[in-house]
Amino acid sequence: MEQLKKKYGLFTAICMVVGIVIGSGIFFKTKDVLVAANGNALYTILAWIISGLIMVVIATTFAVMATKYEKVNGAVDYAESLCGKGYAYYVGWFMSIIYYPAMTAVLAWVTARYTLVVCGYIEAPLFAIEGTNSSLNSPECITLALFYLILAYFVNTIAPRLAGKFQISATVIKLIPIAFIAVVGTVIGLANGSLIENFSVLPTDSATGDSSTGLFPAICSTIFAYEGWTVAMAINSEIKDSKKNLPIALCIGTLIIMTAYTLFNVGILGLADAGAVASGGTSIAFAKFGTVVAAIINVLIVISCMGTLNGLMLGCSRGIYSLSARDEGCAPEIFSQIDKKTNVPHNSAVFAVFVSAIWFVYFIFAGGGFFEWEIVNRYGFDSSELPIITLYALYVPILLALMIKEKDLHPVKRFGLPLLSLCGIGVIIYACVIKHGIDILWYLIVFAVIMLIGFIAELYNRKKKLTKE
Repeated sequence: MEQLKKKYGLFTAICMVVGIVIGSGIFFKTKDVLVAANGNALYTILAWIISGLIMVVIATTFAVMATKYEKVNGAVDYAESLCGKGYAYYVGWFMSIIYYPAMTAVLAWVTARYTLVVCGYIEAPLFAIEGTNSSLNSPECITLALFYLILAYFVNTIAPRLAGKFQISATVIKLIPIAFIAVVGTVIGLANGSLIENFSVLPTDSATGDSSTGLFPAICSTIFAYEGWTVAMAINSEIKDSKKNLPIALCIGTLIIMTAYTLFNVGILGLADAGAVASGGTSIAFAKFGTVVAAIINVLIVISCMGTLNGLMLGCSRGIYSLSARDEGCAPEIFSQIDKKTNVPHNSAVFAVFVSAIWFVYFIFAGGGFFEWEIVNRYGFDSSELPIITLYALYVPILLALMIKEKDLHPVKRFGLPLLSLCGIGVIIYACVIKHGIDILWYLIVFAVIMLIGFIAELYNRKKKLTKE
């Protein structure tokens, strides 16, 4: 059977980590984090730092696993080695049907949104108007988002090497506006006193007693922006000298991301009042540079979003393949096939873009605006954050098994890092409960149904194999 080849080096792997994580989240979640922090600058920066440290610790812990295990898909490989094939299957099923496609769908939409801002179809500040057809989910936005989704599919399946080169280019390009805002915004903020003024406001609880605002809800809001480093593990079998290069890429990449995010938000708070950014988004800060510079920044953001979408589709297209390569899931004989010319699992990629389209339709309905359905607004959930929280929860058994089974590891690697990771996951889950409340229940119902379908698919697959024997 044709197998995936080693085609990505260390630098590309680092760019995968940085490029997939840094994309749209840092730009459009900045407003959400400020809103969740009740407009407080200190809570906002603390949220970015705390979430960043959690990501670095967990990524470092998985880097330890990467030095020991390698097969097809990092997270699934580690789950199989430490928790058994059964648990690994459900982790892989969740990532293939919920996590990857849900994230990919959101990125396609965000990329389309910023493109329309550049083209003048949507006026800045971005995301300032809520609940209107023209602002949130216009026909132009939906059509363009679907185009980006299909484009990412074609680039990753027909020209995978081009996709890798684009990932490197996009990573470098997307760091330009972040570095520019971080440096210039901080200097301007210190010079005119606006940065000090923003941080002089002491943290306070919501005046209305709303528990959905504060430090922990702000931490939850940063999760989407920090997610994506797990996608790099999905291509561990395609990274040259993976057991050496993937751990280095995870550690260096996540440290770069945390530093960039923190300094970017300090720069934003140096350019504009925290309350203004909370109501109008980052475009309020960009406007300080004038129309031309703001337009250039938005163009670079579009490229940044496209790079993240490209990386997510890369992981998404290998989702169901990682199960089929183990002869598990639905129709493994179909989804395990790899094209001899491109060395890409084409059938798995087709499945991925189809499931991503389904999640895109849900995201459009649940987002309100273009479709005003009361039942969706009442029972809908945030598909950009809750799948990420679930993935972190699924890491818990893997981390516990690492501490129990890997007796040859140094105590810091065996107990220190996993325990810190578990504490970080606990913080994330607690923050999620505070922010999303009852919406978590509706999400868990959907999650349970999808996992049940996965159970039925694997049961049918096993019966089919027994019949052949």
